[in-house]
Amino acid sequence: MKLKMPPNLLLMLGFMALALVATWLIPAGTYQTATSGTGSVAIVPGTYATLPDAPRLPPWTLATVVPRALAQAQGVIFFILLVGGAFGVLRRTQAIEAGISRAMTRFRDRQGLFILFGVAVFTLLSSFFGMASEYIPFVGVLAALCAALRLDAMSASGILLVGYGVGYGASTTNPFSVILAQEIAGLPPGSGLAFRLGVLLFAFLIGFHHVWSYARRVHADPRRALAPLWEAKDGEAAPEAFVPMTRARVGVLVLMVLALVGLMSGVLFAHWSLPQLSALFIGVAIAVAVVYRLRATEACQAFIAGASRMTGTALLVGFARSITLILEDGQVLHTVIHFLSGPLSQWPPHVSAVGMLLIQGLIDVVISSGTGQAFATMPIMAPLADLVGVTRQVAVLAYQFGAGFIDIITPTNPFLLVILGITGVAYTSWVRFVWPLVLKLMIFGAVVMVIAVEVGLQ
Repeated sequence: MKLKMPPNLLLMLGFMALALVATWLIPAGTYQTATSGTGSVAIVPGTYATLPDAPRLPPWTLATVVPRALAQAQGVIFFILLVGGAFGVLRRTQAIEAGISRAMTRFRDRQGLFILFGVAVFTLLSSFFGMASEYIPFVGVLAALCAALRLDAMSASGILLVGYGVGYGASTTNPFSVILAQEIAGLPPGSGLAFRLGVLLFAFLIGFHHVWSYARRVHADPRRALAPLWEAKDGEAAPEAFVPMTRARVGVLVLMVLALVGLMSGVLFAHWSLPQLSALFIGVAIAVAVVYRLRATEACQAFIAGASRMTGTALLVGFARSITLILEDGQVLHTVIHFLSGPLSQWPPHVSAVGMLLIQGLIDVVISSGTGQAFATMPIMAPLADLVGVTRQVAVLAYQFGAGFIDIITPTNPFLLVILGITGVAYTSWVRFVWPLVLKLMIFGAVVMVIAVEVGLQ
């Protein structure tokens, strides 16, 4: 009998129910708070005190808390919908598919460069723009190109999924993970970007080397392959039928580069927050529509379709916020933080930071949505960082490493299972291929956490 994980939304409902029960069983308590140097409200270590007269929440709180949570998270929810709308317009142009296809076909006779470019492009798109499901239409193209190079389906899966996992784990300006986590933690969105760019480079090299080493072994001895060569099914495109590159699509790709430059400049020098970032993506959607000469009606429909694809994520944000809101209403959130800080505070800050990373990695197995995990965990992990002597920026690093690096092996990640289903790679074979990489990335993440604590990353 196959074990099937429930949808993320159902999991959030279960956690909401557990949070409600916790308010009945856990003693209420609170810490004193103070405004930190970054402007966020931080809890003061050593000030925890129990509250004897805490309210007892009724069962119907599970229903009434959701609208309140959605209202409190409205800024993030609207940001997610607007980013989704912009990606909808971008997806309508097929510029990314055309650009990747054209570049990779040029490398089809040079195996090393082919893998280097493939892992790099998926890493960058995930790290900067948070792309994931946008890759699904391209899987057949990638697998066909790998087959032409006599590389098995595992190599194709590795190029895409390792790039995705490294990009999410070493996020720089990913609007669906690091930007949201920083917003929840009370940090300026995009802060610590220079440090994250260095992390991205080294994480990419680790991921590329793993895929390249495997592909080289298989190319030298096909008997060592963990999956067969990919074969196109009826209706799947051959490499000659890839999306063609046009001047309009070149213009769209140039706009993407300009948008990335604007995004990095905004967060580095102008200290943009979510409203400015949202405005940037709206501007990108309009500019793409103009450059690609989309009719106004067609552009609006593409924008609405893209936003509608993010509805589930937006709802997940509200339900995840409900968990924290229940704990806050029952005045047990600080008690939970006090309980978690006990073991971690017994260790040096460097060890505590690594412990936070391991906790986030375990949580990712249950909550595979990076956005949902941010809203479910950062309200606890950010103040926990105050107590164990690390900065909140370090807590964000722990979240993104745990949520990204573990995502490429956890069986609850639907994106992973979809890609493996398309390429025909068995999940057990994928685990054999990827577990050494996950171990290397988590060790790398632990080292980075220690360095971040040492330099006092802000």
